[in-house]
Amino acid sequence: MSERKVVSKKPELSLHTRAMKYLVRREHSRAELHAKLILKATSDDNVDKVLDDLAARGWLSDSRAVEQLVRLRRNRFGMQRIAYELRQKGIDEDLINDALPQMRESELEAARSIWQKKFGIAPEGAKDKARQIRFMQSRGFMPDVIFKILQGADDGG
Repeated sequence: MSERKVVSKKPELSLHTRAMKYLVRREHSRAELHAKLILKATSDDNVDKVLDDLAARGWLSDSRAVEQLVRLRRNRFGMQRIAYELRQKGIDEDLINDALPQMRESELEAARSIWQKKFGIAPEGAKDKARQIRFMQSRGFMPDVIFKILQGADDGG
């Protein structure tokens, strides 16, 4: 006699529980969490109501999501790239504009650090300079910041 294994199906998580699981891992913007939850919602579910409840309890905050993303990305990317990522996550333009001055203050320092890790020495010709510029632009740094760093590298500092 062979025994049949009964495979029990995991119970479906409520949208609220699912949202909490996402938020435990990291901060999410409202739009980002909405996009994730809508994929799992049934016709009876009200995603906006769940999100309103989470926001009312202080568990969902776009401003915290901005702070976290800026903090995590700052040592790798420039202001333009970070602002782009925030927009992709559905962050309101006003919150992005509020974060820009803080990022602008540390832009040169962040760019210098990234350039130093990647290159560390002044470019040895036009081709090398263009390569360094392209790399820094791909990281989201403005041309004026990039040229200040390269100028400093040419001056030995």
